[in-house]
Amino acid sequence: MSIGKTIKGYFWWTYPRGSLHYDVMVTLILAFIFLAPRWVDFKDKPLGRPAHPTPVLVTPDGDHGFIYQMDASAIDATDEHGIRQELKRIIDPVSGSIVFDHYVKESDASGHEIYKVWVHR
Repeated sequence: MSIGKTIKGYFWWTYPRGSLHYDVMVTLILAFIFLAPRWVDFKDKPLGRPAHPTPVLVTPDGDHGFIYQMDASAIDATDEHGIRQELKRIIDPVSGSIVFDHYVKESDASGHEIYKVWVHR
């Protein structure tokens, strides 16, 4: 058998299962699958998840509730509706779908203004 005919048989996958050439083809495919990522950059790595722009501290509050705590400087609104919308905008990427119970603006131990938001699912 000539080399050209052998390569043509590999290309068209004409060798019967269990033959030497079939086993060689399968071995080459498996070697490519497992060894190629070491030497070839397929650029298929997942994108890094960007850090949340506002740090949010989450603590449990009872059975299904949570307290979200964030810096008050992240909220620009002054009216009740605007504050709730901005708090929801910050909390949603962290928690998903939630229901507001209430929120409070207060100072933490170091004197920074913070919002504490009580929510449940």
